[in-house]
Amino acid sequence: MPKVKPCSGAKKRFKLTGSGKIKRKHAFKSHILTKKSTKRKRRLTKAGLVHKSDENNIKQLLRIG
Repeated sequence: MPKVKPCSGAKKRFKLTGSGKIKRKHAFKSHILTKKSTKRKRRLTKAGLVHKSDENNIKQLLRIG
């Protein structure tokens, strides 16, 4: 039986917090930044949490639990 490996893309995009929640980065922060306000760009810099309804799918990709 081969090893069960996590999805490489998900591995790069998500991290687990100490309490078991999944951290993610915000989208829309990579290019075309001139038309976005400073406030908006600053908010997008901070990490967010994955919504509860998506957690099971991402845990499956990461092969957790």
